[in-house]
Amino acid sequence: MDMDERWVNRSPEVMLSTFPWFLGEAFDLIVEDLLCLPAQPCVVVEGFRLPPRLVEPLPAASERGVRLLAAPALRRAAFESRSVPGGGGFVRKTSDPSRAARNLAARDHLFTQHIDQEAERLRLRTVRVDTGMTQDALVEQVTAAFRL
Repeated sequence: MDMDERWVNRSPEVMLSTFPWFLGEAFDLIVEDLLCLPAQPCVVVEGFRLPPRLVEPLPAASERGVRLLAAPALRRAAFESRSVPGGGGFVRKTSDPSRAARNLAARDHLFTQHIDQEAERLRLRTVRVDTGMTQDALVEQVTAAFRL
């Protein structure tokens, strides 16, 4: 696909349903790498490639995991912070950067909603993260989620 086909002309719903990381691409490779690590020190693993439905069956996944659910404003800020000077990043390579950015934001929001619903269904812990949350507050919430 060219940039318009990927980011402008497809609906956020189609973008989500064809998102390879969300579909579990490379999940088995991540697990394989983790199994090669020593038990100590602890390792934090995060990212789109770890949907709850794939993580939940793993031993100790429920007691050792927490899903961070990014608020739309946080995702937008993260996207903008990775952009090239002047803003826009890869969406500037499309014919309609505003629409591409809206589609991407909508896809990410749908992704977060899906992760939230899936984690709730599987009784896995979540922490909601927003731009107003300090790093210390996030550490406190994750610490509480792990009962540390």
